[in-house]
Amino acid sequence: MRKPMMAGNWKMHKTIAEAVAFAEAIKNRINGLVSIDRVVCPAYVALPAMKQALTGTDIALGAQDVHTQAQGAYTSCISAPMLQGLVDYVIVGHSETRQYLGVTDADVNQKAKIALAHGLKPIIAMGESLEQNEAGQTEAVCDRQIRAALDGITSAQMANVVIAYEPIWAIGTGKNATPEQAQAIIGGVVRKALADLYGEEIAQATRILYGGSMKPANCHELMVQPDIDGGLVGGASLDVESFTEMIEIAIQAKGL
Repeated sequence: MRKPMMAGNWKMHKTIAEAVAFAEAIKNRINGLVSIDRVVCPAYVALPAMKQALTGTDIALGAQDVHTQAQGAYTSCISAPMLQGLVDYVIVGHSETRQYLGVTDADVNQKAKIALAHGLKPIIAMGESLEQNEAGQTEAVCDRQIRAALDGITSAQMANVVIAYEPIWAIGTGKNATPEQAQAIIGGVVRKALADLYGEEIAQATRILYGGSMKPANCHELMVQPDIDGGLVGGASLDVESFTEMIEIAIQAKGL
């Protein structure tokens, strides 16, 4: 059975002090919930302080992005070597980086590869826009994105890869795909592509999360879907009570 994961993507929220206060408030509440992986992805500036605050727990840290190169004249960017020893995971390909920072499918692939090369586990985000969804292009777009993101990544490396399906039209809008829609894409498109690329065993072992306005109110109905292994959570992960509740709901939904 795939171990579920609940990952909080804080985006551009929380000062260092606020991040540490969150860590102090939540760590004793979720540290013992070892049947699910718990990951928090704060802003870069808060990572060292969060690392210290979470010392002695098994709550993992993640970065929100990484550059395609290990070093160079890339003002404002963060490289994989800089993140080594600081985080376990790194989100790559989030729709907001594609939309605002011009990240392409090829960039996502290079980011995933450099993360893996430096001992980091990429959470590869993918998903269609509202226009693509309404045009009936969801399956084609998602299939293209996942294949492009994994180009050249080996079967052995897939043990350290997490996928996150996030329909762009559901991110921060309060809308979300129905559990059945999310299951259809995750199970029928993404996992099918993984089976085609790597075989059924790896496809069944790879964790695929759902993102896009996931919150306590819809967490259970999403998590009971057989191919949804967790959530990449935005706004609902900023609140201690909300994030804790979602972790507990996910555990119950998976019968752990």
